[in-house]
Amino acid sequence: MKLDFGSEVPIYLQLARSVEDDIVNGIFPEGTQIPSTTEVSLLYKVNPATVGKGFNLLVEESVIYKKRGVGMFVAEGARSRLIAKRREEFYGRYIEGMLEEARRLGIRKEEIIEMLKRGGNDE
Repeated sequence: MKLDFGSEVPIYLQLARSVEDDIVNGIFPEGTQIPSTTEVSLLYKVNPATVGKGFNLLVEESVIYKKRGVGMFVAEGARSRLIAKRREEFYGRYIEGMLEEARRLGIRKEEIIEMLKRGGNDE
């Protein structure tokens, strides 16, 4: 997990995003336990309520679930749901703006595709 205490993004959101990153990257596979609220709060020296708030966001999104008295676990299907969510965020954050600017500049789709090909290799 990574936290930036100088960021304007609240710590609980950074924690939630960091756990999401770890799930997407396979660090926390589906069905496995994630670090406890206490472990995370001690490691990063943050209030346990802050950690809990971040974790509760993930519970609400069915990314993780609580086993009473045991801990938090990654939900089945969490990785694929997170990837789908992130793809939508990617489209909204980058693609929509790029297409709007392309329309203003009169750039055709074919030209955009060629520009993307120049920028990297296809996998």
